Amino acid sequence: MPSAAERTRTLVQSTCSAALLIPGLDPAGSDPLMPLSRSVGPDGDLFLEYPADSPAVRAAAHAQDDELTAVLEITDVAPVSVPHRIRGRARVFGRLTTVPGMAGPGRMLLRLETGEAYVDDLWGAEHVEPEEFRDASPDPLVDHETELLQHLHTAHGEQLGTLRGLLGERVAAGCSAHRPAVVPVALDRLGLRVRLCGRDGSCFDARFDFPEPVRDVVELRRAMHTLFEAAAH
Repeated sequence: MPSAAERTRTLVQSTCSAALLIPGLDPAGSDPLMPLSRSVGPDGDLFLEYPADSPAVRAAAHAQDDELTAVLEITDVAPVSVPHRIRGRARVFGRLTTVPGMAGPGRMLLRLETGEAYVDDLWGAEHVEPEEFRDASPDPLVDHETELLQHLHTAHGEQLGTLRGLLGERVAAGCSAHRPAVVPVALDRLGLRVRLCGRDGSCFDARFDFPEPVRDVVELRRAMHTLFEAAAH
């Protein structure tokens, strides 16, 4: 399974929604502190871009040499229509400072000097140390997962349905009776996760691991072809 650090890096560097939480700053009294962009530096620090007049920028500038702690909270929602769409959340804790002169006109770059992180997702809940986060790499499919899942859902529903046959005799028997919908819910370099949803509202997830990790979309296509071929026999 992907490590907690890899999963956290993947969420940070994905298109999932994110908001900065600053103690003492009332989010109800201002716009949500959602960065315009975010990236990770070589030391594992997060760089968050905001409008220059954002409350986040004002708070960081006002603190100057004082310690200003903040938390970047990321919410991961499945890009396809499926029950229980929130796939996970990640939080990155750290010290917030300004980075003068590093953004475009009317914008300011903030640095979140990464402390510990925490991820709670489809794999489970785990803490991540700063060094683990720094050294981890995001999943190579992170930039394509949304498009790939939506394509599988809309164009390969029949093939997805054949995956029921790989779930074992007992489960397959139950599936053949109720024919639950098979919806692709997550995809990474190691495999595909689907959610089977019955007409009675019951759901369960099944994970199909690839024979070996994939490094790009080309290798993914081969892995998916192998998986569907196995299900067809």
